[in-house]
Amino acid sequence: MENGFSFIAVNGEVSNLRKPYSGHLYFTLKDSKSQLKAVLFKTQARYISEPIKEGDQIICRGRISVYGARGDYQIIVDSVDFTGSGALQLAYEQLKKKLDAQGLFAASNKKELPFLPEKIAVITSPQGAAVHDFLKIAAKRFPAVPIEIYPVPMQGEKAPGAIITALQLIQQRQLCDVIVICRGGGSIEDLWAFNDEHLAMEVFNAKIPIISAIGHEIDFTILDFVADYRAPTPTAAAEAALPDRQVLGQEISRIKRSIIQLMSHKINGLRHRVQTQNRLLTSPSGAVQGIRFRVRQAEHSLRRNIISQLTSRRLQADTVITDFYRQSPQTLVNTHRQKISSLQEKLFTQTDLTIERKAAALQRAAALLEAVSPLAVLARGYAIARILPDKIPLRSTKQIGLGDRLDLQVENGNLECKVTKIDEFATSRKTISRT
Repeated sequence: MENGFSFIAVNGEVSNLRKPYSGHLYFTLKDSKSQLKAVLFKTQARYISEPIKEGDQIICRGRISVYGARGDYQIIVDSVDFTGSGALQLAYEQLKKKLDAQGLFAASNKKELPFLPEKIAVITSPQGAAVHDFLKIAAKRFPAVPIEIYPVPMQGEKAPGAIITALQLIQQRQLCDVIVICRGGGSIEDLWAFNDEHLAMEVFNAKIPIISAIGHEIDFTILDFVADYRAPTPTAAAEAALPDRQVLGQEISRIKRSIIQLMSHKINGLRHRVQTQNRLLTSPSGAVQGIRFRVRQAEHSLRRNIISQLTSRRLQADTVITDFYRQSPQTLVNTHRQKISSLQEKLFTQTDLTIERKAAALQRAAALLEAVSPLAVLARGYAIARILPDKIPLRSTKQIGLGDRLDLQVENGNLECKVTKIDEFATSRKTISRT
């Protein structure tokens, strides 16, 4: 290929642009059907009229090179001509401008995130690293809050519809306080599902606050602008959705110490005032004793109030934690298992009753069939006559003549007979002689 294509020109859209510290540029040229890797070395990049950006539509001129270690071929770029933004980037900017004009990005429409949600719904791909990062940070910050995963594809043509369906299901169930949509980074093509207009409208109309955690910090999609909160990474989304349990504990301890110090300072101040008044009032000792007694009562009352408030707050915290564990997935799973076991026993019982009824019906049908069977008639002394050789059933004397042969079927066998005499009676009886 290197010998067959000494110098070429390729027109395409810039994607997966990387700028390492070496100063070289690595990117992919693509159109709707194919793509080609490209490299622009630092020595040639300085001659480019303007910086290359993600989504630019450019014409690259250079030569083909094959990287033998991976079996990949690429174009080594010598010069670049700019022809405008790529189709995807242009579509992105147009949709962004349209939705912004409709007010979907307005801060006044953003819903406030709950301080401590009772349950979190996460829409993501269970195979991706993003959900593991989110769950890891969530477990560190507040593990008592249950998290429900809604697995959906996070890229491709089916991704927007699947995400919309998951959002509708979550809102119908009304079991979560906040929704997180997260996935890892990627190219504009990988993240294009989050630039869907129908998805943007569904997020805007949602009643539950939504956190967008799509891609890396530099990646922006339409979903990021419409969501109530945009987290630059899945880790940041977990930090935004949940408070830090340790920080909360430290804050409670600090407030507790502050209250105790404040009340102690107030008590000491009152005690100092009493002591001062005691020194000034040398003769009315009874009044001083009364004041001292009231001060002690006030001190005891304050201490009791402080202890009561702290105990009440501790009981409220224990109640909240107990409620969180009661709503844990393990408890719900055990409840559903008991329901399934009960339904299974009912199914077995109903199946046995149905089999018994069908067996009784079968016995009745067999008895009826036995009663109307021709074999039962033969057992009572009757015979079935057929005209040989075709074995045509004999119903009238009109069908036979003298000398015809008959086949008679009785209960335990068949007899072959010859007609020697025919008598016509009102009862149509016939005399048949045995041959």
